[in-house]
Amino acid sequence: MDAKRISFALMMGTLGSALFAVSFYAGPIAPGIALDFSLIAAFIAGFYGGPTVGFVSGLFVGILPGIMFGPLGTGGVLGLVGLPFGKALSGLTAGLIAKGLKLGQKTRSSLLVIPSTFLAYVPESIFTYAYFVLLLGFEVGASVFLTVLTKALIEVAIMSIIMAALMRNRGFSDFVRAHFTKVNTKEN
Repeated sequence: MDAKRISFALMMGTLGSALFAVSFYAGPIAPGIALDFSLIAAFIAGFYGGPTVGFVSGLFVGILPGIMFGPLGTGGVLGLVGLPFGKALSGLTAGLIAKGLKLGQKTRSSLLVIPSTFLAYVPESIFTYAYFVLLLGFEVGASVFLTVLTKALIEVAIMSIIMAALMRNRGFSDFVRAHFTKVNTKEN
């Protein structure tokens, strides 16, 4: 990964952390439960930057939630490792889907972003299920997972609409894609 891609991944990680912090502190639904839109940064990174940038961004996006729900919450060290990896899976999958479907390169590809965003979340949801079953045991973990999955699907639905609007916005898309355009530095 070159310096531009690393800096973009770090910027998206920072954006995701900021989105998490705002929702965690400003908008809790119930104690310990808040809408978390931090994944939107991993989706942006994956859809525009590809699988590697999406994966790295997802790792950075997951650090703050990993700390809050890991060592500072009930997840311990497993939470600190599990949450960043789960979010990284979503960023990676978003990049693979965007690459496979050539999102942003075809006319009306923004219509594919809504189902693509849901598909990009599938590996993280499978990983989250395994995480809760491993952490809490099958019976308790499965019931906690259903609560988390319900909340997550609502968040992903909202984020998929936001992603479709961003992909459809020519100014935003051109700005982000320009970040990944290679510039010829040879002098003639």
